[in-house]
Amino acid sequence: MKASKNKAHIPSILRAKSVCAALILALPLAGAAVAQGSQGRGANPLRQLNESIEALVARISPSVVQIVVSGYGTVEENEQNQTSLVIGRQRKIGSGVIVDAEGYIVTNAHVVNGAESIEVLVPNAPGEAANGDISPRGQSFEARVVGVSKEMDLAVIKVESHGMPAVRIDTAISPRQGEMVFAFGSPGGLRNSVTMGIVSAVARQADPASPMVYIQTDAPINPGNSGGPLVDAEGNLVGVNTFILSESGGNEGLGFAIPTRTIAFAYPELLKFGHVHQPEIGATIQAITRPLAAGLHLPRDFGVIVCDVVPGGPADKAGVKIQDIVLSVDGQPVGSLPLFVSNLFLHRAGEQTRIEVLRGTQRVQLDVAVGEQPHPVDKLVDFADPQNNLVSQLGILGIDLNIKLDAELPDLRIPSGVIVAAKTAGATEIPLATGDVIHGINGTPITNLADLRAALQSVKPGGAIVLQVERDQKLGYIAFQL
Repeated sequence: MKASKNKAHIPSILRAKSVCAALILALPLAGAAVAQGSQGRGANPLRQLNESIEALVARISPSVVQIVVSGYGTVEENEQNQTSLVIGRQRKIGSGVIVDAEGYIVTNAHVVNGAESIEVLVPNAPGEAANGDISPRGQSFEARVVGVSKEMDLAVIKVESHGMPAVRIDTAISPRQGEMVFAFGSPGGLRNSVTMGIVSAVARQADPASPMVYIQTDAPINPGNSGGPLVDAEGNLVGVNTFILSESGGNEGLGFAIPTRTIAFAYPELLKFGHVHQPEIGATIQAITRPLAAGLHLPRDFGVIVCDVVPGGPADKAGVKIQDIVLSVDGQPVGSLPLFVSNLFLHRAGEQTRIEVLRGTQRVQLDVAVGEQPHPVDKLVDFADPQNNLVSQLGILGIDLNIKLDAELPDLRIPSGVIVAAKTAGATEIPLATGDVIHGINGTPITNLADLRAALQSVKPGGAIVLQVERDQKLGYIAFQL
């Protein structure tokens, strides 16, 4: 990326017709200029803009953290034009934004993916250190993952701290094309960095097959900015920086952020369940093609059509019929399958959505109740009994992995162990999550709940415990003191 600077050109207002006239006028004009400058200094628009940006940065920066992730992953090695994949130690640097004073931080899922340990660096409070990257390290916390949505590329992590400076998630904030925005984060590992630009587009689909819609900005975003906040001129959270389109690997003015509306939808779900429930209305939609339109004698050969309605489902109860052409969802035009999904995507179970369809030549508006697709992990609690399945030392309800559960979770690496069906209230210190499978403790294999309880009983209070846990088809260790 090439930097460019704008040069201010000040037009000449007075041209002296003689050296003598210039000398005579010089002192009075100089004095008037000094007087005018001193009187109008506070009204200088550029100075006011500069002071406003400084104030904005000072207010938002304490809520922006650097995230350092350590773990193992595949590493490409090139030797003599030969490429091989090996497993190696990885260290990733990303960013995050504090959204709750109790230490909850929003970042990207790809930032914490494969994490063995997560370190969060919090900037010093204003006045505690010098400027920028030459300041002391600031506070360092160990973080745990609360929830992850790979589909949305969002994650929530938590540090054990109170009274942290937080940025509020406000669903009323709606970015406008052309408005000024600021991207915060750690590009290239450089902490406490901020860049400025505008909103290039308010709703951009980077992948035509994905329902995700992003804010496009030309505010410089580079590797390390991922997970950092994008804010407007008022300091409102507009989105979370997530990726760039680049052939060089650096910023080319094509940066993308997850909108606040998406974050507001996902955040409470990640806190409550550790994942996001997908909405559904009990109908199947598919894209209209020219052969499809010709064969069914449809009034248009583009858009989306209802091809199935679940009997007794929300769409059926609302009056949706097979062969309805969907025109809009909540007033937003729908011209493709991803647009339909994205407009429906941010509804919670129990909410109503207004769908306008074209039925023959008639436009029909229908109010459809939104349900949610059950997540496989949510079914686990049905197999657990609070008395018989409680493992108090870990603060979990654990159930033995059996044939029935193995069918529900077919991608497990090891077909034995104890599945975490739920966590008990207040169990925050041990970073286990619903759906985790415990395969071992302190090097001893665990095949059932009885093995786990016996192994825990053998550890003295204050003793070290290392759990071998399977999560997302990956094995890892969780270490803590009992």
